[in-house]
Amino acid sequence: MHSEVVASRSAEHRDSSRESRNGTPHLDAVSLAIIEQLQEDGRRPYAAIGKAVGLSEAAVRQRVQKLLDQGVMQIVAVTDPLTVGFRRQAMVGVNVEGDVEKIAEALTDMSEVEYVVMTAGSFDILAEIVCEDDDHLLDVINKRIRALPGVRSTESFVYLKLKKQTYMWGTR
Repeated sequence: MHSEVVASRSAEHRDSSRESRNGTPHLDAVSLAIIEQLQEDGRRPYAAIGKAVGLSEAAVRQRVQKLLDQGVMQIVAVTDPLTVGFRRQAMVGVNVEGDVEKIAEALTDMSEVEYVVMTAGSFDILAEIVCEDDDHLLDVINKRIRALPGVRSTESFVYLKLKKQTYMWGTR
């Protein structure tokens, strides 16, 4: 995104900290451009980002910290679990009787569960699990997930190979 476009959009939306009607943070064009820069390279220096979006290094640092504090984004090292000692990944579809949010919250508390989404369709919840091996996966599914009150059934989709993992969807 060119600096001129960012600067002109920025003039329209000076306050990047306002919240929209639904309580989510309102993001101006400059904040969106910063996010896109970091999606391309999470280690990009603030000075380089500032040059790209038309802000000083200090202003970028402040904006990034605010975006982190608001929960808009995270900056993390994304790994392939198979290369760092975890030999089994699976997506587990969960069907629930009663309060779906209660089960989703219980799943988020499990250290092996990396991703939880409540869905419409064949499953009420999808949970991504990363485990050391098949025995560990079996223990998590059989003794912990299926043991939760309200879990009616599960279906496991064991990952054979990770082909693509990206977080480059940009911003809107």
